[in-house]
Amino acid sequence: MPGGKTHRACRSTSVLLLLIHLGTALDVPLDLPQPPTITHQSPKDYIIDPRDNILIQCEAKGKPAPRFSWTRNGTHFNLDKDPRVTMKPNSGTLHINIVGGGKAETYEGEYQCTAMNDRGTALSNKIVIRQSRSPMWAKEKIDVIEVREGASLVLPCNPPSGLPPPIIFWMDNLMQRFAQNERVSQGLNGDLYFSNVQPEDTRGDYICYARFNHTQTIQQKQPISVKVLTLDAINETYAGYSNGTELYGDSPVGERRPIIISPKEASSSKTVLRGEVLYLECIADGLPTPIIHWTKEGGELPSHRALEINFKKTLKIIDVSESDAGKYRCMAKNYLGSSTHVISVTVKAAPYWISEPKNLILAPGEDGTLICRANGNPKPTVQWLVNGFPIENAPSDISREPMDDTIHFTKVQVSSSAVYQCNASNEHGYLLANAFVNVLAEPPRMLTPADQVYPVIANKAVFLDCAYFGSPIPQVQWFKDDQGSVLHGDSYVFHENGTLEISFSQKNDSGTYTCIATNSLGVVQNKAFLQVKDPTTILKQPLYQSVQTMGTAVFECKVKHDPSLSPTIIWLKNNEELPDDERHQASGYVLTILNVSEEDQGSYTCVVNTTLDSNSATADLAVLDSPDPPSDLELTNPQDRSVQLSWIPGDDNNSPITKFSIEYEEDQYEPGLWHHLTDVGGKHTTAHLKLSPFVNYKFRVIAVNRVGRSDPSYPSERYFTQPAAPDENPIGVQGMGTEPNNLVITWKPLKGVQSNGPGLTYKVSWRQKVGDDEWTSVMVANVSKYIVSGTSEFSPYELKVQSFNSLGAASEPDVVIGYSGEDLPMLAPSNVTVHVINSTLAKVHWNPVPPKSVRGFLKGYNIYYWKQGSLIRRGKGHTEVKILNFLGDKNHGMLPGLEPFSVYKLNVRVLNGKGEGPASEDVVLKTPEGVPSSPEFLKITSPTLNSLTLQWAPPLHPNGILKGYTLKYQPINSTHELGPLVEITIPAENETSWTLKNLNYSTRYKFYLNAFTSVGAGSKLTEEAITVLDEVMVLRPVITNITSAATHANISWEFDRTDMHFYVEYEIADSKEPVDKMQINASQTSFVLKGLLPATVYRVRVIAENQAGEWRSKDERFETRPPAMASRQVDIATQGWFIGLMCAIALLILILLIVCFIKRNKGGKYPVKEKEDAHADPEIQPMKEDDGAFGEYSDTEDHKPLKGSRTPSDGTVKKGVSDDSLVDYGEGGEGQFNEDGSFIGQYSGKKEKEAVEGNESSEAPSPVNAMNSFV
Repeated sequence: MPGGKTHRACRSTSVLLLLIHLGTALDVPLDLPQPPTITHQSPKDYIIDPRDNILIQCEAKGKPAPRFSWTRNGTHFNLDKDPRVTMKPNSGTLHINIVGGGKAETYEGEYQCTAMNDRGTALSNKIVIRQSRSPMWAKEKIDVIEVREGASLVLPCNPPSGLPPPIIFWMDNLMQRFAQNERVSQGLNGDLYFSNVQPEDTRGDYICYARFNHTQTIQQKQPISVKVLTLDAINETYAGYSNGTELYGDSPVGERRPIIISPKEASSSKTVLRGEVLYLECIADGLPTPIIHWTKEGGELPSHRALEINFKKTLKIIDVSESDAGKYRCMAKNYLGSSTHVISVTVKAAPYWISEPKNLILAPGEDGTLICRANGNPKPTVQWLVNGFPIENAPSDISREPMDDTIHFTKVQVSSSAVYQCNASNEHGYLLANAFVNVLAEPPRMLTPADQVYPVIANKAVFLDCAYFGSPIPQVQWFKDDQGSVLHGDSYVFHENGTLEISFSQKNDSGTYTCIATNSLGVVQNKAFLQVKDPTTILKQPLYQSVQTMGTAVFECKVKHDPSLSPTIIWLKNNEELPDDERHQASGYVLTILNVSEEDQGSYTCVVNTTLDSNSATADLAVLDSPDPPSDLELTNPQDRSVQLSWIPGDDNNSPITKFSIEYEEDQYEPGLWHHLTDVGGKHTTAHLKLSPFVNYKFRVIAVNRVGRSDPSYPSERYFTQPAAPDENPIGVQGMGTEPNNLVITWKPLKGVQSNGPGLTYKVSWRQKVGDDEWTSVMVANVSKYIVSGTSEFSPYELKVQSFNSLGAASEPDVVIGYSGEDLPMLAPSNVTVHVINSTLAKVHWNPVPPKSVRGFLKGYNIYYWKQGSLIRRGKGHTEVKILNFLGDKNHGMLPGLEPFSVYKLNVRVLNGKGEGPASEDVVLKTPEGVPSSPEFLKITSPTLNSLTLQWAPPLHPNGILKGYTLKYQPINSTHELGPLVEITIPAENETSWTLKNLNYSTRYKFYLNAFTSVGAGSKLTEEAITVLDEVMVLRPVITNITSAATHANISWEFDRTDMHFYVEYEIADSKEPVDKMQINASQTSFVLKGLLPATVYRVRVIAENQAGEWRSKDERFETRPPAMASRQVDIATQGWFIGLMCAIALLILILLIVCFIKRNKGGKYPVKEKEDAHADPEIQPMKEDDGAFGEYSDTEDHKPLKGSRTPSDGTVKKGVSDDSLVDYGEGGEGQFNEDGSFIGQYSGKKEKEAVEGNESSEAPSPVNAMNSFV
């Protein structure tokens, strides 16, 4: 199909594609007559391998089919006379059989092919056949070349002439190429040049090789031996000839300025043909080795075409043009001077086309022109031939008129058809072109298949084909859809071969296009269908990922495409297929890489392909890992106590190195154990290390980034520092006696690397601070303490410990103060007084003891106190002694947590590091009345239509003289709203029950009962009850027992009515799960809940209901047991030996209790645990009057039984009782009081529990618990 020249239709009128005869390139369909055309031929210069058959190609087309003949060396080549030469059928290609015994040189020569039919004759180029040659070097004897060190040297190669010329290279006996550089390099002629020789150039296997690529053979020259003579070698060589005098006084050859040794002349010239590659060379002698620089006189070196190769010794210019002619200067330079050489370049040119003749297809009576224009240097001559004969010798044709490089044709006829040859030649070559004139009369015909569909992506160019033929050449017009006008405008490009180009297709360009070709003999048309599709776009490109090793990388690629196209997604790594393993999972638009490793690093590309377009997006994956270890550790700049360490960092594995950690190991004190020495920043590669004397160091470096630490580097060589006197004295020197007559001196010994030398010892010195001017000293080794005996009790001493080794002593040590041993204090605090603040708090004052009587470090004061009895109940109380500790030199302290209306005794003792001193005289303390605790229990009995009877027990802790009770009650309606509150005061005289009358029937009431003394009211108990309906008693169900296992629980309850519906509701405590509700038989009083979760807390209730209402039990909590563990152990509780052992232990305990009871009745004292914790002063704030005093009991508005407790069937609620006593309360961690009585902590003590009614116990708040709750 013709192509090339285009033009745009720029006018609004109809645009016709007018094809002029000049330059037309229409192909004639093969079913129409046409002259021969050469389609394929061998190259002009055809070098053959003499071992292979010869194939000389000549192919042509034409109608009728061409006939072929050959000339050889200008004469006809008769193929029939040579059986080794055959011609391929329907072809002009020659096959010459060499393998069967022929000789290639016999067939060397110049060949030309002729293709002819009745319309003309075409000629091939003249093909010169030459066989390749690879001759060997002539045998020669090469002597050893001796050269002085520093001199220049040229090793000649002189390769044999071959066809084509060989490729030259130098190798040794081991077939290894010699390394070339600025000093040693190979010239264009194959010689090996040394700008200056060095001793290492001495060797005997410099071998020049010639490789003949055409025959795939390599020839080699005899090895050349080179001996470089150094100064000593020169003197030895010529000693015999110079009577002991050195022949070369300044030898070897010294430094010198450069001299150009190739080319040898001061200037040179070179001729090169246009389009070839130009090589210019300059090689220089000199020491130091010269550097070559190239310039062009009067201009610049051609950019992008000029290259400096062979270590700048060769200038290479590719695709030479006439502008490259001129003078080129090379300069060889070292610091001693320079040398230059000028090369004059002349550019010649073989003929090249300016306008190559084209085939002409003309109709009878038309005109046409053939043009053959060529250029060259020198200018080529042009010769025309007709059907292989010079035009002047060809039969005449009145329709043609030759004029130099042009032939004009006028009113041609069918007989004017012929093949014209144009030959342009000069001394550097020739050009031969065939162009036929074919005279035909043919109506238009379409060569493009009809009704083709052209899908294209929007914004892309599309070409609608309309290949045609006709003679005269038809005119072509394009139409779209049903439009009557011819297409025109800037959006269309009309090619001379009929193709319509839409450079920037849009959706509205879709449709039907019609191509119409017209000439004087007829009209023909063709349709084309254009479909413009939406482009495939990547809406979300994959993003850069940085992932640690063993992590997961995910790349996502979201795509939008035309609905009629089906995209395929391909993921590539580094533009290649993904590894075929399970870690790389490509699922459509998502690529997941699991367990990322270092080998996964790279670029990942999402490629989206459709049948019409393709799109791609790339993102990089950086695999983060801990750094590679540093390498090449080197120690430099050694000093007595320092050295410089340098290293080469390893790869940071995509996470910058933040620091280098330097560690050391020594082989004397802790061999094999590495210690941290110092850190330096991540950009440093050296560190100045400060070292200790007398240590044999070895170092290693660890690189650190945000991922982690590298493996340690290989250790450095060892570095030993010389010994010196110690730099440091021991630290942590202390003196403290363990007995009244001794002083223990301790210190922290030096580490091994701190000893600075052998023979480490310590000089321990001491003297009494007051009255002793002379130091007492002792030398010790391998210890960290020394005991001085015979000291006075608790006296200050000055102490010091100094380091020594075999090379001397450390600097004078600092003096510290120590004390000899303490003794127990001598005196007790005096003038102890007590000030009662309220019913539970008192303040104790005392006079401190004199400092000298402490005989040690004053730790503080201990207050011992105990309860003698109650002011209400007569009889002796328990004598549990409690201790409060007050740190430091105090003269007062607070006693919290006392029981109201009670009698206490106390004393005070001073405390030092040895222990307590004697006790002060006992002081009596009486606490005033307080508010009582709540009544022991409250229950409601005898419900009737309008009355209820309340029964209770007095408070277990009246805390004073009980004055009476306050009873409050109020009704509760069906919506659980409370009614008006009624209050009644009941005298205390033996009143423990009360009947309320005139109540509403079938009404729920809530009752509040509390006792009061003259100080105030105590905490209250609450209970609810319902008056009966129609004299029928109704109480709410009462859960009496819960027995739980791992997955089930048995619930038991009491209720007097059976004419109601019963339900059990249960749920997981404190959860939002729905409540499970189970209906049960009214006759049941227990139920088993199944399918429970082990080790889980549940809440349960029992509900009774009828038409009158609903009665709910109180919510009870229980916890299921953990899952049972299988065990094969025998229950020892059933073993006889175990039962006997337990009986014996019980008997011994009983005897001990009897003995203790007897001793206690005799007034014996029990030792009390000493508390020595260091804390601040105990201080508390005074209690508010309306809050009650410490020790008072409180309850919530709606008291609930504790988990697992049993409530009697009569609805009684018993309050648990505790007679807790205060224990060791003082300045311990969280138990402290301030002087004003504010509580800032807690205390602990022994708790005595009393049994409560039912099968399980319930513990009520003690005064201590109440106090903690308040805080």
